[in-house]
Amino acid sequence: MATMGAWTISMLLILAVVLTDSATSRGKIRQKRNWIIDSFDMEEEYPGPYPYKLGMIQLDVKYLVNLHIHGQGVDLDPKDVLEIDQRDGTLWSKRKVNFEEYKLLKLNFEAKNVSNGEVDTRLGIEIQIKDVNDNTPQLEGEYKISLDESTKQGKDVITVRADDLDDSTTSNGTFDLRIVSVTPQDPDIDFVIAQEDTIGKITFKGCLNYEKYQKYTILVEAKDRGEVVQLSSTGTVTVNVNDQNNQPPIFTGQTGSGIVKEGESGMTILRIQVSDEDTEGTPAWKAKYMLHGDPGGYFKITTDPETNEGVLTVVKPLDYEDGQLRKLSVTVENEEPYFTCQVNGRPQQGLWDVAWVGGDSDNLPPVISRPITITVEDTNDPPFFLPDVKNIRLMENSPVGTPLEKFTADDHDGVYASSFEYQVGKDPAGWVKVDSKTGQVSTTKVLDRESPYVNDSLYTAIIWAVDHGEPPMTGTGTLNIHLIDENDNVPVLNENALAMCLSDEPISASITAQDLDLRPYSDPFHFELLGDVHGRWKLDPKYGTKVNLVKDTAVYAGHHELTLKISDSQGQHSLQNLSVTVCDCTESQDCISRSRSTEMGGSAIGIVILGLLLLLALLLLASLISCKSEKVFIQPEESPGWHLLPSNIETPGTDCKVPYPVDQVDIGKAVNVKLINSTNPVIVMQESDMKSNVPGFSQYANGVSLNQQSTQEIASSKKSFWDMGFGYEEASTRKSFREFGYAEGSMMNRKFSHQESSSIRRDVLNSQLIQRLDMLETFENELGDYDPHVYAYEGEPASDAQLDAISIPGSEVDSNLLQNLHPKFRTLANICRPDLMEGIYSNGTV
Repeated sequence: MATMGAWTISMLLILAVVLTDSATSRGKIRQKRNWIIDSFDMEEEYPGPYPYKLGMIQLDVKYLVNLHIHGQGVDLDPKDVLEIDQRDGTLWSKRKVNFEEYKLLKLNFEAKNVSNGEVDTRLGIEIQIKDVNDNTPQLEGEYKISLDESTKQGKDVITVRADDLDDSTTSNGTFDLRIVSVTPQDPDIDFVIAQEDTIGKITFKGCLNYEKYQKYTILVEAKDRGEVVQLSSTGTVTVNVNDQNNQPPIFTGQTGSGIVKEGESGMTILRIQVSDEDTEGTPAWKAKYMLHGDPGGYFKITTDPETNEGVLTVVKPLDYEDGQLRKLSVTVENEEPYFTCQVNGRPQQGLWDVAWVGGDSDNLPPVISRPITITVEDTNDPPFFLPDVKNIRLMENSPVGTPLEKFTADDHDGVYASSFEYQVGKDPAGWVKVDSKTGQVSTTKVLDRESPYVNDSLYTAIIWAVDHGEPPMTGTGTLNIHLIDENDNVPVLNENALAMCLSDEPISASITAQDLDLRPYSDPFHFELLGDVHGRWKLDPKYGTKVNLVKDTAVYAGHHELTLKISDSQGQHSLQNLSVTVCDCTESQDCISRSRSTEMGGSAIGIVILGLLLLLALLLLASLISCKSEKVFIQPEESPGWHLLPSNIETPGTDCKVPYPVDQVDIGKAVNVKLINSTNPVIVMQESDMKSNVPGFSQYANGVSLNQQSTQEIASSKKSFWDMGFGYEEASTRKSFREFGYAEGSMMNRKFSHQESSSIRRDVLNSQLIQRLDMLETFENELGDYDPHVYAYEGEPASDAQLDAISIPGSEVDSNLLQNLHPKFRTLANICRPDLMEGIYSNGTV
């Protein structure tokens, strides 16, 4: 019972679900009516008239509705193309639509209840635009291509492409490509096109020939397959042909003498001309020459880039004796490989029958060769030595005239084969000579291995052999003299001076020596100190090239001279002086420099000598410039020279006009005075016009020797040396005596007594004053009347510490001081203080 009840409930539930699903199904069916889609066709570019009817939308409704459309063609692009009749559902087209722009228009259709405005039906509508053949297939622009003349047939030339905007699924949008024409028409070539979908590949059959046609113009047509009408267009393909080497160069001639002188090089002797019909300047035209028959490499041929000629040049000197004629040959080809192409047949299918030869093919035509003959002219060849280098060994210090080596020259020219003159070409030290006829070389000096002209015991001389040809030619030989060393040098110190410091312990300094000889005539050396050096100096060690000089503590500070005996390994020795300076280094660190500063090397000595020579030259020049006649003044013993400074410079002022008589006699010409004997002074005076100036001087005309015994003799002649302007001065260190140079040595003790000659001096003084005043004065222009001349201030005079101070006691002048004045100063005194001078004369003191 319970089971029955459960089954009943289950059935009721199932029935309820079925009824519910049935009601739901009815509702879904009603909703589905809203999504039914209608489709219409519309022809592209329909010519009209407009509007035209596309179709009608049918609805099964029991009440009145209004129909509406929205979407493309209405309120979306393209707008205002479609409209619908709201009552009967007729769909109209109002204008054209381009298929290439809109291939399908999508719209929404609604049917609204008129009574309540509710949407009863909603549909989706599609307007399919039907394409028409209104577009022409077009090639993509103009095509240009360059093709080598040597290109083989069958190769793709270029690929062209076309396009049609019409529907590619219809005949309106599909097209065919074909070659309409080729300009120019060439029977040896045929261009073809193979189409693949929208592209076409152009190839050719046959042979290209640049010399015939350099350019081809291909007209390509693209035509569609429209059923009503077929549209087409054309495009141009331009093929430019590049010239290639299918025309070989041909010899046309040559210019030049083809003659060369032996020994010459670097000149052009031939130019070879060729012709080529390929384009000038291209690799197919440029010639490349090859030279044959010249294994020695004496010639070279190149191409003139301007004329394409072959230029034959001599690059190595030729020898006439090797042959007068040289047989050569020249071949020519182009820089670009040669090829040929010839059409033998033109079958309808496939490629043509073509004979193409090029590259490394064995069927290439043979290369053309041109023979050339070169003539070599004979010239004078230089002589030569065999061998041209000779080496000898010679002991240094060999005697002059030692024969060294004999050089013998030869010449390929038979005329001059035995006519040579041998000369020394290079001999830096002047050690050798050569016999001009035989070529025998011998020494002219003693050869020294240690000479600066010898390098590592080797001395080199150059020998020449000169022929007598036109022009004369020279051959060169080399003589290498290897000098064997002798023990002709002794060891010497590298440094002859050193410095050492005082110390409480023995110290040492290094001494090194050298010998210009080689071993075994040089080091090791043996050093030995000579003299009394025990307890002060010693050597440690005594053998080698470097030893130590050990100073003992007993050596005092100062300069020490040591003598070393240095012997080489063979016993040859030399004595060397070593100057050692010992100083206290605690007081001065400049011990070494001070020791070196006391040395005077060869350069310093040379500088000193040069300075002395320059000084001597300046003194001689000064003496020549300032040399003039001077009167010798011999001061008397009582001369006041120790009171007055020497002032022998008084001359008339520059503003004085002094008449100078023509008959004036200069009594002051030079008299040479020389001290002969310092112990017994004797003065020798030369004549110097003293005869004419000094009365009574003729008795001494032959050169008078004046000594103490001749004094009275001069006084008795009533003439003295004052009359000549001379004077003696007591022997002393007076500056005036040294400057005039009246004596060469020691002191002069000669004296004159003025008392014995006062009468002579008075007469001489009067005559001298009268003569001088007449010479220096004119009327109303006396010397005492002119204004003093103002000179520039020259500073304070230099003081001499050796001179005593001079005191001038007031304005009064002691008249005794004026008695023994020099004649020049007397003249001045007579002018300035005539009162004093008159007093002196009146008293009889002159």
